[in-house]
Formats: sequence, structure tokens, C-alpha cells
Amino acid sequence: MADSSFDIVSKLDRQEIDNAVNQAIKEVGQRYDFRNTGASISLNGDEIVMTANAEERVLAVLDVLQSKLVRRGISLKALEVGEPKQSGKEVRLAAGLKEGIASDEAKKISKIIRDEGPKGVKAQIQGDELRVSSKSRDDLQAVIALLKGKDLDVALQFINYR
Repeated sequence: MADSSFDIVSKLDRQEIDNAVNQAIKEVGQRYDFRNTGASISLNGDEIVMTANAEERVLAVLDVLQSKLVRRGISLKALEVGEPKQSGKEVRLAAGLKEGIASDEAKKISKIIRDEGPKGVKAQIQGDELRVSSKSRDDLQAVIALLKGKDLDVALQFINYR
């Protein structure tokens, strides 16, 4: 019998991110507590920029954005939030979007599978994803459960299960 396998990836659904940002823009525009604060959100490629006239306001805009992302099923681990920066009369906050598994994270995940996973399970790093293979599908299910239980720095998805 051939080996069963699945891939571990960290991908973002760009359409859902766009929808979440648009919903956050709409809410920021309608809420009374954001009136006359210059609060705004914009999505530029892999970066979401939030602005307001005070640090508390820009953090409130970030909170609105995070709630919309969670509601749309996007993990907050995919958001890399920087520090609020004063520029003139406004405060800017940039949040980058992380996609793909960095090599050090991939090595860490591979080590977890080797050390704590069932015997006979192999993990191979392939670029920015991992391929996990085993003779037993039950072992693969155990690896998925193991990784879901761990608190890792990346949002993981499990695809191509066969």
C-alpha cells in the first residue's frame, strides 16, 4: 500500500481579507466614536495601514479590523502588527500580512512531529510548506490533532489529504 500524505501550508484568502477590510472601513465610517478623528483603513498589497488622530483611536480601529478578520475565518496569527507611529497630527499603524511558513518555523514543526508524533511519520520541508507522509492514515490524523493543539506562531492549514 502506498503512503498517505497531506501538506501543511500557511495561506491567506485574499478575497476574505479584502471583504474584512471593506467591512471595517464601513464600520469605522459609521461609528459615532470615530467621528472627527480622521480614522481610516487602507489595504496596500501585503500591508494594512490604519490612521487616526490619537493612539487610542488607531488601536480601536485595529480592534475593529481584528474582529472583522476573525468573523471571516482569518487567523490573527497572519497579521503582523507594528507599533503606532506619530506622523504630524496623525498616528499611523501598519500591519503586515504573513503568508507561507518560514524555514525556522518549518524546522520547528518538523521537530514537533518527529519528537511527539507517531512513529513512522515523515515530514519534509518543501519551500514554504511541509509534506507529511505515513503508511497509516490514523497516524496522519494524530499529527493534525497534535499540531492543532500546539500554540505556533503561524496560522496552519492542512490540505491535499490523500
